[in-house]
Order: sequence, then structure tokens, then C-alpha cells
Amino acid sequence: MQKKIVVFLIGCFSLTIYSQEEITSKLYETYEEFKEPSLNKRRIKHQQLQPLINRFAANPKFEVQKVGKSIEGRDLSLISIGSGETNIFLWSQMHGDEPTATQAIFDILNFLDAPDFKEEKNEILSKLKLHFLPMLNPDGAEVYQRRNALGIDINRDALRLQSPEGRTLKRLRDSLDAKFGFNLHDQSTYYNAELTNKPATISYLATAFNYEKDINDVRSNAMKVIVYMNNIIQKYAPGQVGRYNDDFEPRAFGDNIAKWGTSLILIESGGYANDTEKQEIRKLNYVSILSALYTIAKNSYQDIPIEDYEKIPHNDRKLFDLKLEHVTYELLGKEYILDLGIQRQEVDDEKHESFYHKSIVVDQGDLSTFYGYETFDATRYKIVPAKRYPRAINTNTRAMWNAENSPFKSGYGYFTSDFLPPIAYTELPGHFVSESYKIPEFKLQPGVNPTFFLEKDGKLTHAVINGFLIDLSKPIEKQNFGNGLIYR
Repeated sequence: MQKKIVVFLIGCFSLTIYSQEEITSKLYETYEEFKEPSLNKRRIKHQQLQPLINRFAANPKFEVQKVGKSIEGRDLSLISIGSGETNIFLWSQMHGDEPTATQAIFDILNFLDAPDFKEEKNEILSKLKLHFLPMLNPDGAEVYQRRNALGIDINRDALRLQSPEGRTLKRLRDSLDAKFGFNLHDQSTYYNAELTNKPATISYLATAFNYEKDINDVRSNAMKVIVYMNNIIQKYAPGQVGRYNDDFEPRAFGDNIAKWGTSLILIESGGYANDTEKQEIRKLNYVSILSALYTIAKNSYQDIPIEDYEKIPHNDRKLFDLKLEHVTYELLGKEYILDLGIQRQEVDDEKHESFYHKSIVVDQGDLSTFYGYETFDATRYKIVPAKRYPRAINTNTRAMWNAENSPFKSGYGYFTSDFLPPIAYTELPGHFVSESYKIPEFKLQPGVNPTFFLEKDGKLTHAVINGFLIDLSKPIEKQNFGNGLIYR
């Protein structure tokens, strides 16, 4: 990364000189000043964006246009700022359940409106004109699903243009003739940087424009900016950057936009440990996109060798939420040593505003080439099926579960209750069932809910309840437990 010296006037008295690296650090350190506080959960909806868009529409620094409507009639808005001759086009949430960058866009807009970083913003806005289209698929966002109301993937509609959202995107691309386009997505949290146990927290791609994956000036410029952004992210999530698959997809917008002459940068937001709502990843989007805009404005990316792009590891998909290694499992009187890979799948509530976890075993056997966000060496630990408590329990408090004589710590994972709530989950570390519910016979296999205990040297030490590992010697509130399930 080049060292550019920038001068700031602090107050009216002192002069401080920052290198380009220090500017990036200050962007990261001051992020909370610009973070949009009204957007703090992934399941954001179109109506939450409207007051923010209206605020920018009333601000003379910005130009806001209604550029289209979704199938269900929700407005698509383009927010523009800057006086430069070079157009940059950024759009997010083409897939309704991929909102991380939508939040980051409003953080960036707040930053551009603030008085701070005056020199850097002047550099960007005098050279570039930025155009943001947040939440291209508001109908999908409303129900937190990938596809639009027509049931199609907008990112596979670049040729037929059957969706009004896709037609809007194509029309804007053509009218803006942007030099760079930022196609902002979320990817599975189970991607890792190839041959490492680290999640692909951010993945980049300079999209191919033909099957041969040729590299012309348009694509090489995207590669250079991606190398710059990768160098930035390595400071805050070292080793957690991947390179998305570049196989040409002739129906996809990214591939076609690159073919039409815009240097296309795909950013995929993946996973980050203990960041369920992806707020740290949102911050990394903010820092890397602003840094990219700065190097584009300065034209300093031109000196970056594209060979460095190939050094970014490929995406792989070998992560589990929980991996148990070398656990002993008894079947038909014989003991076997297995690894277990567990995913904590999300199930939305009826309004698609929140979710609970319903975990499954996704693989078992030799998983030595796989990794976990949480990994437990279960050597010499034996799996013990969870039992059903013999009488009804209707006092559901965490204090009860933490008690030394708690039935939970004696191998009970299922509890009959006469008062099951209307929801499908419980925050307590066990499953609650109706009197008539029949607990299935315990057998480990992919697809089953992972609920069992671990025994070592004849003593129960841990429980796995709905895919969450619990240390029986510690209070439940100090552990990473999500929820149990309710079965009727």
C-alpha cells in the first residue's frame, strides 16, 4: 500500500500529518460516529429505509431520485453525491436476505454528510460522482428471502429482464456508464479461506466477462482495487478474506455489467466469530468501500500489480458452527470414533423480524479437512443420549438450571410441560415437549437435531442441546447458548 501524506488542521491550532494507512485506521476507529443507529439487525425492511432516504432527499448535498418500483410497488431510490466526472455505481440487497451492505451504505452516506475527514471527502467527491441504490429487492427483504416476489433470482435476470428490479438496474447501468460498479452481497457463513480454519469474512471477485475468463483493462482495474481492499481488511480480519469463484455465468448481472464495460467488484459478506448480526462485517464493508473510493479518486490503484489478486485464497466451504472431534459413539454394542459437523440453522418468525435456531448434524465421520467456528476435542468423551424427565416441570427459570442438583445436569434434555408457549423455541437449555410427544429413538445421522450429553471417565461433563455445546460446570448465562426447541 502506498504511503500518501495528507495534512489535517485540528481545531485552529495544531497540524497533524497522516499517512494513507493511518487514514484507514482512523476510518475504522471513528466508525461508531457514522454508524446508522436505526439499522442494527439483519432483518431490515423497506419501510425502515424511507426516513433515512427522505433525510438525504432534504439535504442539498445529495440528489435522490425514485428510479423504479418493485413488483409489489415499493420504491427503488438512487442516492447520488459528488461533482466528479467519473461515475461510481453501488447497489445492495439484490437478494432480499443479504442486507449487510445495505446497512453499510447508510453508514457511508452519514460519513459523506459529516464535517469530518474534509480533505479525503473532497478528494473523493471532486473526482467522483457516487450513486447508491440500497435494497434492490425490497419485496424479498420484506420476507427475508433471496428471490423477489416473482420467485426469481434477480441476479439471473440480466438477459431476459423480466423483473422490474432487474430492468431498473440495467437502465441505471446504461445511463450512468459507471467506470466502477460495486455489487454488494452476503454469502454463506460456512465459507472459509481455502486451506485455513478462518471464515471468509469478506470475499471479493473481479467478475469474468466471458467463459475464457480473459483479463482486459476493465477487469484488471477491478482486480487492482480488490487487492487494495484486501490489504485494508487484512489489518482487521487477518487471513479472513477469500476470492469468490470466477466461473462465467451468462445470465448474471455482475458478469454482464463487466461485459458492458464497467469494472465490476463483487463484495460478499460472510461470517465472523460471535457476530450473528454481522455488525463487525458491516464495519469492514464501510472501511473497505470508502478506502476503495479513495484509491479510485486518487488513481493510485493503477500501480498495484494484478498478480497480487491471484494471491488471495479461494473461497472454500468447510466450516461448521460446531465441530466435535474424535467423539466416541456406541452403535449396536460397538464403539466408533467420529467427528461431527453441526450447523445452527436459522428459522424466521412469522413477521420475518427475528429468528431462532434449529440445528442439524450435517456431516459425520472423518472431518479432519473441515473446521468449526467452535471446535471441541472430544477424545475420550462418549456420547450419551439425552433422557426425558419423568414428571412435568413448569418452573422455567435459569436459576433452576444452574442449581447443583438440576435435572439438566443429570442427563435430562427433554422436559414435559403443561404450559407450552405458542412459540417454537425456549431460551432455556433443554427441549420442552407436550405429554403426548414421543421422543424419537436416538441415532446419530446427518439431518438429526444434535441433542445429547458427553461423558468422560463416567461423569457427565458437557451437553449438546440443539447444536450448542454447554459446559455443565459453568453458569448457562456465561456460555454461548442460543435456544432449545418446543415440540408438541
